[in-house]
Formats: sequence, structure tokens, C-alpha cells
Amino acid sequence: MKKLRNLLPRALFILYLAVLLRLTVFRAGMLHNGLFSGRMNLPVFTAYGQLLSWGSYFHAFYLFVGNIVWFVPLGWFLSREGFPFLPALLTGFLLSLAIESLQFVFGCGITETDDLILNTLGTACGVLLCILFQRGKKH
Repeated sequence: MKKLRNLLPRALFILYLAVLLRLTVFRAGMLHNGLFSGRMNLPVFTAYGQLLSWGSYFHAFYLFVGNIVWFVPLGWFLSREGFPFLPALLTGFLLSLAIESLQFVFGCGITETDDLILNTLGTACGVLLCILFQRGKKH
């Protein structure tokens, strides 16, 4: 029974990773313009200012919050599996860096510094939420 209880979270985590990669890398238009055809936006948070100046408040909010929320499960899972805070944070950063790099290579998105920052923040939030949840269960 204990094996089954450990299997379900791991299966859900694999499903989460598959969905995350499908949404961010393996999507329609991938390789449409060839390899290394992605765009880069390296200045921090300038795209959000641009979206806000165009009146695209919902889009800016969705991108900002979405980049955080999509990495909360990663932080939660890593913390649940016993990763200390900093290694979990580094794992979130490296996964985000891999996704951003693949988006550039496959031309399927915009590689943004903002995403690295917000995805890493989402991982941190997931770790902290897991820690708080575990502490709450003990009391």
C-alpha cells in the first residue's frame, strides 16, 4: 500500500512535466521557422511594461502569474521528495533554463529572462507551501 501511495504523486509529477513541456516547448509551430529561430527578450520585465502600455492588462497578469504558478508543483514535489530549499531552487532554475533554451532552439516561443526569474520564484513558492503544509499536518 505504501508503494502505491508513493507511486501516485510520482505519476502525477510525470504528467505535470509532460503538460508543462507540451505547453512551453512541444507545441504547434515548433520548428516552423527552423532551428535556432526563436526570439530573445533579455531585458528584465520590459515586456510586461509594453503589454500594460497597450492596455493588455489580463495578458500581462496571466503571463506574470502563470510563470509563477506553473512551477509551484515542481517546488512542492521536490520538497516532498526531500530536496533542501537551495537544491530545489536550483533545479527549478535549471528546468526553466532548459525550457527557455529549447524555445529558442526550436523557435517555439520567446526566451525571456523574466521567465527564469518568475519560474524560479514559483519553485520557491512550491517548496515553502509544502513545508508549511507539512508543519500544519504535524500540529
